[in-house]
Amino acid sequence: MTQPHTFSTDTRADHAHLRIMSTTDLHMQIFPYDYCGDRATDATGLARTAALIAKGRAEARNTLLVDNGDFLQGTPMADFVAADHAQGRDTPHPMIAAMNVLGYDAGTLGNHEFNFGLDHLKWAISRADHPIVSANLIEIPDETSTQDTTVFDPYVILDREIIDGAGKSHPIKVGLLGLLPPQVTMWDRTHLAGKASTRDIMQTARKFVPQMKQHGADIIVLLCHTGIAGEDEYEGMENAAIPLAALEGVDALITGHLHLLFPSPQFAQTPVVDSENGFIHGKPAVMAGSCGSHLGLIDLMLERTGDTWAVRKANVEVRPILERNPSGCARPLVESVEAIIAAVEHDHLGTLDFARRPIGQTDVPLHSYFSLLGTDRSMKLIADAQRDYVADAIAHSEHAHLPILSAVSPSKAGGRAGPENYTAMPVGILAIKNISDLYPFRDRVCAVRVSGAQLRAWLERTSTAFNQITPNTASTACDQTLRNPHAPAYFFDVIFGIDYQIDLSQLARFDGSGNEINPTATRVRNLSYNGSPVSDDMEFVVVASDYRANGGGHFPGADGSTVIFDGPDLIGDILARHIRTCGVPTTQTTPNWSFCPIGGTPVMFETSPKAKHHLDELSHLNVTGFAVGASGFGQIRLLL
Repeated sequence: MTQPHTFSTDTRADHAHLRIMSTTDLHMQIFPYDYCGDRATDATGLARTAALIAKGRAEARNTLLVDNGDFLQGTPMADFVAADHAQGRDTPHPMIAAMNVLGYDAGTLGNHEFNFGLDHLKWAISRADHPIVSANLIEIPDETSTQDTTVFDPYVILDREIIDGAGKSHPIKVGLLGLLPPQVTMWDRTHLAGKASTRDIMQTARKFVPQMKQHGADIIVLLCHTGIAGEDEYEGMENAAIPLAALEGVDALITGHLHLLFPSPQFAQTPVVDSENGFIHGKPAVMAGSCGSHLGLIDLMLERTGDTWAVRKANVEVRPILERNPSGCARPLVESVEAIIAAVEHDHLGTLDFARRPIGQTDVPLHSYFSLLGTDRSMKLIADAQRDYVADAIAHSEHAHLPILSAVSPSKAGGRAGPENYTAMPVGILAIKNISDLYPFRDRVCAVRVSGAQLRAWLERTSTAFNQITPNTASTACDQTLRNPHAPAYFFDVIFGIDYQIDLSQLARFDGSGNEINPTATRVRNLSYNGSPVSDDMEFVVVASDYRANGGGHFPGADGSTVIFDGPDLIGDILARHIRTCGVPTTQTTPNWSFCPIGGTPVMFETSPKAKHHLDELSHLNVTGFAVGASGFGQIRLLL
């Protein structure tokens, strides 16, 4: 039997409990199905989150359900629907259909909403039963920013009836303001150039929060597709939740973008961030993971004075759809809601047919278990495909004489998404689903021209993926953790075409967000091209995604100003054509980078539990053990 929340049972007259439930970064995970692996999964899916939503509503007298963006892209279903739309589809987008069944009250946009273009986005949300707001995406800018015309409504004020502790109904106005990372116009420049621009998150919030108060909002909730990171405000912040929470008039924040959980120990406890209870500057805030893995809940106890409501206290939690036992095995906590399954069944079947279309074959297994240890055939395959593409494109340009390097980062390497989040393809037919597995993002290929000094700094930035390791011996010390949990794997670029080493006994120059924190730190050693040392004044062409080339991750030499080639084709399409034409190499990848030896110091590296079947690929490393931990990850013990 469902137990009501204490805020609903302990209220009295003129006090009311309002529960705000939230999803974020759904990334088109509706069905509990991994289309890339072509198998059912218990770890993701809005159909599973829907069961938590039903329970959450049963526990509270007054509820709202909101989404925090990045819902439109992320699985082969998104590509299937985009192709279907281009051919005249007249039925609703499946994510919108599912949201309509669940009765969302409002939503906002994330940075990935624009991956298929602005027209596709507008078509998709045109069938939504709930308002979708975004305040800092501008269609027609005003010189002073005071009279900007936004692409979508900047905010909504919901007129609702709320029941107090005495069972009496009262009107309440709940204001919801939408915010997204301003970098979206760089990351999706092809789709947004000439159509939209962005404003700073903080500037936008300062503009609209007072307006919302003037228009009668009793409480204001920020739907901010932004993460929890630095405390100090600066122009163009990507992850601005901490300074946003300090703004007067803000009552609660729905955060996201980082695919993490808040409250949780994943965030440092500071005087302004209560990571145990879920408060930032004393305001309740939540981040509900990604892909439907969790439901965020903010419970507000409101007090009515005259005709207005104010927050008196709050609780915050995130609820998972799955748990792991001490041996790491997963157990689903909820079953799928059949109404969601029924709403998208047709598109699910269409996606399966689309994703299973063959494009080639591999005679060797492809996986990403060791993508941060130097051996990954799949990354080398992508690097070769995009390098060959750009080499042809610039063959007759002023840059043709320069060495062409190719930068690739892991797309699926465990981390925040868990031990199932790895590329894993057996020998056999390769299909469209495998291309989505190898490269799930809708990035285009770009090329930048950089100096040797910028190239070295780029590698310093990428080395942030690893913790600093204190030298010691295997017989006297406990194992240190190799991976830096604050640096996502997609910020670990391997640059093919050069050779180098990374010295983890040294401090990292950059933090996980790309901020330079130790300007004199040097980890990169023995950087060479064709056997000769790379000097600062040498020049190179580096092929990368448009996301990286235009500033994604804040890599030196890749801020948009160094772009020399901006290709029209998606990396996934280039990869598919390369496989059709050239096939998949069968030889083992020879690592072009390695760790500097640190006297046999033991470290622990997390990977898939299935990696134990491929440990022979790590012959260049000193592997001394393998086990599966309580988190479900495989743990490789290495001596550096």
